[in-house]
Amino acid sequence: MIKRTILVENKSSITTKNQQLVLKSEVRENAIPIEDIGFLVLDHAEIYLSIPAMNLIVENNTAIIICGSNHLPNGMFLNLNSHHIQQEIFKNQIEASIPLKKQLWQQTIIEKIKNQGELLEKITKSKNTFEFLASKVLSGDTTNMEGVAAQQYWKNFPLPNHEKDGIKRERYGDYPNNFLNYGYAILRAATARALSGSGLLNTLGIHHKSKYNAFALADDIMEPFRPIVDEKVFDIMKRYQEQELNTAIKAELLQMLTQTVYFKDEKSPLMVGLQKTASSLQQCFTGDRKKIKYPKLWNLTDTE
Repeated sequence: MIKRTILVENKSSITTKNQQLVLKSEVRENAIPIEDIGFLVLDHAEIYLSIPAMNLIVENNTAIIICGSNHLPNGMFLNLNSHHIQQEIFKNQIEASIPLKKQLWQQTIIEKIKNQGELLEKITKSKNTFEFLASKVLSGDTTNMEGVAAQQYWKNFPLPNHEKDGIKRERYGDYPNNFLNYGYAILRAATARALSGSGLLNTLGIHHKSKYNAFALADDIMEPFRPIVDEKVFDIMKRYQEQELNTAIKAELLQMLTQTVYFKDEKSPLMVGLQKTASSLQQCFTGDRKKIKYPKLWNLTDTE
């Protein structure tokens, strides 16, 4: 089932009644069944969210995303009890060997580099060397092929309606970094939600490590999916002259959660695909699988 993403940008109150969220603003009131909602994005300084509504939201494994004064996602709430055998899953994750984590990181970076190469070929209509770069990734990516690929990727990323190609990636940079950062923050929240739903600890990454990062595992697993955001931003740049985040652009970026991704025998919306990937990672920690189940981001022979 495809879950809805609700964006609240006006002064509002959010309460609950009969297993529904009741969103009330100065102009209208709307009731939405809780089981229909996957993400609730709050982007206004005067939003009231009741404790009963908050509990109902997290019990449904809905992610609450809070935006700051710059309108970029600033934090999120997730369910801490979203899996029935969570203690056993935590134990397997904590005890995962270093060689296993290095192998999983190698696979993750290979998938990321391949996806970057596919996207560049798709939007530039030119061949590139990213398949070769992916083939050089070692266990744990000890030679940092991720960084080598990223340098080439952003240097050659086309900029619609600009004289020169290339983007200088900055966490707090100007256009189009603001669009990219918003999209990545939403992708991070979606990944964290999927991992939490599979009973995994977001704080324990397979590569990212920081005592200040509560979502290290989400930061790891989202890496191969980043080009979905990049493609959406490229499409937005072609169609909009606007260089600041507005309601229409944020709504477009949120739509990427329903974009189709392709597994070997099936296709799924991205938010469902992330759940399949998270479930496969859990199985890697138990020893039931050797590889994470990452989808293809595009079926280049598909005419959809």
